[in-house]
Amino acid sequence: MKVAVVHDWLVVYGGAERVLEQILACFPQADVFSLVDFLEDRTCVRDKSVHTSFIQRLPAARTRYRAYLPLMPLAIEQFDLSGYDLVISSSHAVAKGVLTGPDQLHIAYVHSPIRYAWDLQHQYLREAGLSAGLKSAGARALLHYIRNWDARSANGVDHLIANSRFVARRIRKVYRRSSTVIAPPVAIESLQLRQRKEDFYVTASRMVPYKRIDLIVEAFSRTPQRRLVVIGDGPEMRKIAAHAGRNVALLGHQPFDVLHRYLQRARAFVFAAEEDFGISVLEAQACGTPVIAYGKGGALETVLDRRHPCPTGLFFGEQTVASLLDAIDRFESTAELFTPEHCRANAERFSSARFAAEFASFVDLQWRRFVGESDMLVTPQAAKREPIAQAAAMSDQPYDLAP
Repeated sequence: MKVAVVHDWLVVYGGAERVLEQILACFPQADVFSLVDFLEDRTCVRDKSVHTSFIQRLPAARTRYRAYLPLMPLAIEQFDLSGYDLVISSSHAVAKGVLTGPDQLHIAYVHSPIRYAWDLQHQYLREAGLSAGLKSAGARALLHYIRNWDARSANGVDHLIANSRFVARRIRKVYRRSSTVIAPPVAIESLQLRQRKEDFYVTASRMVPYKRIDLIVEAFSRTPQRRLVVIGDGPEMRKIAAHAGRNVALLGHQPFDVLHRYLQRARAFVFAAEEDFGISVLEAQACGTPVIAYGKGGALETVLDRRHPCPTGLFFGEQTVASLLDAIDRFESTAELFTPEHCRANAERFSSARFAAEFASFVDLQWRRFVGESDMLVTPQAAKREPIAQAAAMSDQPYDLAP
């Protein structure tokens, strides 16, 4: 039996790549396909050779691969997967659009439908300075094309997995399809609980507009008695640095061990984005650090507020400085409610072992059904096949897909 795993692009090691890493841990014999592959650290692809598209060879693809968005639907459809029995796509853009036939099972793990083409289109155009003018018209026409293609390509997927209930609602809205929620894996085993906290706050993110690091920095700059550490880099770095107060330390990109130490020591982790899931929120909790988060999106599923008997953080209702500062004041007046043990216990619900068990069990179930339907269509005497995972339990052993 042959398995193909399709990913959008391999450029940096982020949340989507952590999911890919765990999928390949479940199915180590799988071949990997991606539009481009410029990874230096090959851990998440288990040092496999990756089949790439023609975009890999286009000018400046390493740094400007996103500029080839108009070509991505065409590029993903050029992968010939006809020799594979099972296709698993890990998709936040176009990966789920690979072409498969009626004798192939296609399961898509959807990090999100293409956000900037659907409900976040107007926000994206504003942030990119494309609200009006000729370039705006071109961008809107492109996004209209992407929307149509994205909706059509969902029809070629047999089963959809969403990374959160929030994304499942978005899938229902734009694809009119149901999905099964399997939360992404969090590397709990590499994060250690620390009881003693220090008198500073931390945030960590790519410096892009929707992450709203500017909001966090502005709020802390207005209250110089509080210290903030910001970890991450990106196109917004200069703009944010220009408005940062002396109490705000911008550390730029840092290796994982440095991030880990700050997450362990911080009084709280501050998160202002409307994120599909938000792994960093759970990484902070795994270190025993409570979270102050914007109360929309995936954070509502990963942070337990004061209504819960074992709270791990609290929310602010608007992406404004006033709302965030109010939440910080509320946190400081009730800080004793948020214990490191409660934070760690909540994060452990999202472990890598849990993801592997849930994901393999889901694929196993769908494969059984798919084979059963195929056998009935072909011949009643067709031989029965082994399931993908006999137990799909907490194991780091590869799941055998042999028919």
